[in-house]
Amino acid sequence: MRKLYFWKLKRREIQLGDRTLLMAVLNVTPDSFSDGGKYADPDRAFARAIELEEQGADMIDIGAESTRPGSARISAAEEMRRLIPVLKRLKDQLTIPISVDTYKAEVAERALELGVDVINDPSGLTIEPQLARVVSNHDAGLVLNHMRGRPDNWARLGPMPDPVAGIARDLGAAVSRARHIGISPSKLVIDPGLGFGKRKEQNALILGRLSALAAIDLPIMAGPSRKSFLAHEDPEQTKFATAAAVAACVLGGVHMVRVHDVREMRAVTDLADDILRAQAE
Repeated sequence: MRKLYFWKLKRREIQLGDRTLLMAVLNVTPDSFSDGGKYADPDRAFARAIELEEQGADMIDIGAESTRPGSARISAAEEMRRLIPVLKRLKDQLTIPISVDTYKAEVAERALELGVDVINDPSGLTIEPQLARVVSNHDAGLVLNHMRGRPDNWARLGPMPDPVAGIARDLGAAVSRARHIGISPSKLVIDPGLGFGKRKEQNALILGRLSALAAIDLPIMAGPSRKSFLAHEDPEQTKFATAAAVAACVLGGVHMVRVHDVREMRAVTDLADDILRAQAE
């Protein structure tokens, strides 16, 4: 059975490990690989967030900058232009916590001022390490995601020599950076960063060995949903491949999965949780 953790956010405490939690993706970008432009309007984003909560999401993760392979970086000003109207529209409108997917300290600062509970740093503090100070000052939660290289050079990266050991080492270093700033372990969650600069065939290896990350002794999140290594021409087939990856995540000991299709993936995690409990008996 998974180890139980209590994720201490500023306004609430979330138990992790009894059942798999779903972090629902809400992209307010014009260019994300699966739903770019769909929820860029604040009213449409608001309606989608309410829908995701009703479908059973435990948290909503809002992203205003795409990290799809080959994507270019945008300025903090442009990211905030997309993000802030949505956060203002959502403020105090949901009963579940809101996370913002950003590596920029300036964006995180403004998001946290608007009541966001968690910062999900796709770079694991490697692009703007000062992000950790902002998170610490606001007493917020922090997800440290493993990223190798940058989205614009992923296609040129060779395979990782030992992906699981490399991810564990890099995440351990990210945790040390966060702890050095003064962030308590009770605020931290780690994510192996499926995709994010790993070669296609190596993601299955990472999924099969997720349990190795338990040695870091922090809650684990994973985001396999609609990743390019799962992609099929038919979106329905991609959804089934995602379901298989989500089940593997749960059986590998992950505490939370980041998904686009909440209702369908809730059915997957409910069964996988039952299997995990049966294995522990």
